Amino acid sequence: MTIYALSSGPGVSGIAVIRISGIKSKHILTEITEGKFPKERQATLKKIIDPKTNEFVDEAIVLWFKGPNSYTGEDMIELHTHGSKAVVLKLHNILENFENCRIAEPGEFTKLAFQNKKINLLKAESIGDLIAAETELQRKQALRIMSGIASNRFNSWRKELIKALGEIEAKIDFPDEDLPADISRKLKQNVEKIKKEIEETLNDEKTGEIIREGFKVSIIGPPNVGKSSLLNYLSKREAAIVSEKAGTTRDVVEVHLDIAGFPIIISDTAGIRESNDEIEARGVNLAISRAEDADLNIVLLDPKNLDFKGFFNSKIADKSIIVINKSDLGLSNSVSLKANKVPITISIKENKNIDKVIDEIKSKLKKQFLRNEDILITRSRHRHHLKECHKHINSFLKKKDSEDYDKAAEDLRLSIRHIGTIVGRVDVEEILGSIFEKFCIGK
Repeated sequence: MTIYALSSGPGVSGIAVIRISGIKSKHILTEITEGKFPKERQATLKKIIDPKTNEFVDEAIVLWFKGPNSYTGEDMIELHTHGSKAVVLKLHNILENFENCRIAEPGEFTKLAFQNKKINLLKAESIGDLIAAETELQRKQALRIMSGIASNRFNSWRKELIKALGEIEAKIDFPDEDLPADISRKLKQNVEKIKKEIEETLNDEKTGEIIREGFKVSIIGPPNVGKSSLLNYLSKREAAIVSEKAGTTRDVVEVHLDIAGFPIIISDTAGIRESNDEIEARGVNLAISRAEDADLNIVLLDPKNLDFKGFFNSKIADKSIIVINKSDLGLSNSVSLKANKVPITISIKENKNIDKVIDEIKSKLKKQFLRNEDILITRSRHRHHLKECHKHINSFLKKKDSEDYDKAAEDLRLSIRHIGTIVGRVDVEEILGSIFEKFCIGK
């Protein structure tokens, strides 16, 4: 099967890139162009024609990549045409008329690259992350993973565990040989070293996932203290409805922001108070749940509503900054706050001191992402398999007697399998769909 798709962005543009990959690529290029076939990897200006009508379609820069020396590992073409919708649609219509030629599914070109062993699974995922990157930090993280820093470490652990498994299986296969009754000290030391390195990797406060998905910030507090106004100010648009009527916000309003290169998901939540209104009460519960799940909370109060201590618990208070809005109305002398924190006083109406709130958010972000250079885990899938690997290594290290060799070998096999699943060194068909379906068509 040969596949094709628009690999550049949809809509009108100066240039559109249409990618074709598969066994019929060379035949298709011969049919839709005239003259000498282009040299491999050499940009060539060609006239594109409709082979059925001989109609001139467009002039394009043509690139020919002969498999396996291509992105997908198959014969592949790139057509750099003018970027009008009409040209792209016409070329799609031409291509779909070729036998065994169809439009690509999302991520199918990269999936082919993985299946043809051009890239490993980690690199495939990082390509998707790079395409989706919205901030500088996300771009840098995706490129670091693409460079192989994570896959090299995982493969190194896998290689050492395979060596350990080989030694254990030798003891099982040759029980009559003069081999030590206990698992060799050196073998255990090597596995123990891997265990400690995995523990250090897992002890990363999920920074890689947070960078990839966004740092979650929730604005919480009583009704009518200016939560929606603060969200609108930070997002520089009317993202939430602002009203003097209490209880206007009942659902969570989310906005994705880039603050100093850091990816932020900031949420405006319902005002927290006792309410007999069923819908508002559900909004309050959702606000509390969002606050517990957030990486950082902005607890917004006003001079008339400072006694909010009943809401605080240690889980929320520890990851909160307290902001008192409406300073233009004057501040009460009796500030009653349970959290032992110095509040930031602002006025959204007068645009006063809001930069201090932004600076505090930046400070929290920099502290959170300080260890970025050491991050290897960027997805929950990686963390799950690494935890399972650690569990089986732990089980292996508890085995002492020769009677446990069979069980020890199985522990190592399972740990190797989980490491292999991260980089795609085992049968991972069940997870491929969930990974590549998030790619854009044409990649």
